[in-house]
Amino acid sequence: MANFDTITKTQARTHPMDFVNLCFKFRQQDVAFLEVITPEQPTVEMHQADMLIKVRLNGREVLIHFEFQTTDSYEPDMALRMAGYISRTVETYMVPVYSSVIYLRPDAGRRDPGYYRQDIAGHQILIEYQVLRLIEMDGEQILEANPIGLIPFIPLMKRPVGVSAEEWLRRCVQTADSIDVPNKPAYLGSLAVLGNLVYAPETILNIILEETMHQPAIVEYLAEEAHQQGVQQGARETAREDILEVLALRLQPDTAETFKPTLEAIEDLQRLKQLLRAAALADTLEDFTQALGSNQN
Repeated sequence: MANFDTITKTQARTHPMDFVNLCFKFRQQDVAFLEVITPEQPTVEMHQADMLIKVRLNGREVLIHFEFQTTDSYEPDMALRMAGYISRTVETYMVPVYSSVIYLRPDAGRRDPGYYRQDIAGHQILIEYQVLRLIEMDGEQILEANPIGLIPFIPLMKRPVGVSAEEWLRRCVQTADSIDVPNKPAYLGSLAVLGNLVYAPETILNIILEETMHQPAIVEYLAEEAHQQGVQQGARETAREDILEVLALRLQPDTAETFKPTLEAIEDLQRLKQLLRAAALADTLEDFTQALGSNQN
């Protein structure tokens, strides 16, 4: 999900307080922005947390942690991944952490419990986090608040009763176009790329062309996005094929294909490159299975 990943992180880095307010559901808080932190994990197997924002909350420094998910997470599931992110973040920065996972697709996150629990007598563990599904958020309320960083996400939110999907998208585009940002085509392009999770690309492009004065620039931006997406997709397909070929040559040819469905569900190109290295180093299928099940983003 290279494009979605880049867009979500760019908006959060550029407008961090909009996402902090989202974490607290826009309730009044005594909170002051301090900095956006670039997370660092101790090994390449442990992926970075998507976004860490340091704020002063009621006079105390805390971290606001976000994970952006397009789809549900498996192997490991999201609860286990979040437990790992939260534990490592607390250990690294030694301050309280407020963690949330934001699900972009309307059908994602419905089974996320919002906690990781281990029920072993004398060894109980409970790590909680907030589950934010965009489709469950009141899009009109957030649109009226006009948070610049969240506007590109609003087409994915719940629209008002009686408002058609196309009318809602048009209102979102009109609001985005009215906002003063340095690079308007890129800003509108972010809305368009995220909107592709729900709307047909031609519908989004037509509405943007009808409602804005940035026709040539937005077409050029979206064409470049489409090109980059194609390049990324090709690289991912090549990496998956290389992994299966290495496993087949080094280990068991018949068994290697069983990994294909799991590999096809992985969109992170860097993760696939790590797995290619793991396949080359694995002495047994169990070694590769363990690498496949390690923390991923």
